[in-house]
Amino acid sequence: MAFKFEGLKVWQKAIDLSFDIDLLTKSFPKDELYVLTSQIKRACDSISLNIAEGSTDQSNAEFARFLSYSIRSNIEVVSCLHLGKRRNIINQTDFEKLYTECEQIHFMLVALKKSLK
Repeated sequence: MAFKFEGLKVWQKAIDLSFDIDLLTKSFPKDELYVLTSQIKRACDSISLNIAEGSTDQSNAEFARFLSYSIRSNIEVVSCLHLGKRRNIINQTDFEKLYTECEQIHFMLVALKKSLK
């Protein structure tokens, strides 16, 4: 692998989550296209993008800052999942699966950030 971030399991899990979120949003109603669909996809993509950006030729402090952005984006995805569930767009099974993925990513990001100190 040419880039440091490609070997990070948390980055790989974030990419998988983006794929799962993209599949999920294909079933969202059209009136959510520029609202929840756009928001959850951008937030989810931001998780892996910030990991990648922060990992490249940065100090540990700078990488930790970008990991903080990833953590915030992951939390935003969780909030969007709750909104989708409340609006009856996301069923309980999908919610639980994706929530668990977000939870795992959260713990991995926090552990990686702590390891940089």
